[in-house]
Amino acid sequence: MKVFKWVLRLLPLAYMVAVWIMSSLPSNQFVELPNSSIDRTIKESLHLIEFAILYVLLVLALLTRTRAFTPILNITCALFAAFYGISDEIHQSFYSYRSASLFDLVKDFTGILVCFYFISGALFKGRFARLGRMLRWVQKI
Repeated sequence: MKVFKWVLRLLPLAYMVAVWIMSSLPSNQFVELPNSSIDRTIKESLHLIEFAILYVLLVLALLTRTRAFTPILNITCALFAAFYGISDEIHQSFYSYRSASLFDLVKDFTGILVCFYFISGALFKGRFARLGRMLRWVQKI
């Protein structure tokens, strides 16, 4: 279990590095679908989950570090993920083959807010019982 705990703690950092590296590369570096319209739609929709994943990883990492995961820590995780999303958009703006836009930030923030809603409900409001059990299990590791 100790290894699992350390994996959860290191995942946010590894994910942030991966996002930073991929933001430096052309969008078709890894995958390009034959239909450019579908390719663009799928890649644009990934903004909805990209920084939501970072937020969830941050929450999981902090749950392994403290028994007193508070609403303030939860908000801090969401804000950190949002600010990392902003820095990623700025980073992308320096590459001619990438784009940065406010609409991308709106999608990034929307994904974070949706996950924030579920995690807050599960941890602090007694909603989403299965998610709450899983998060409390992570906290006990």
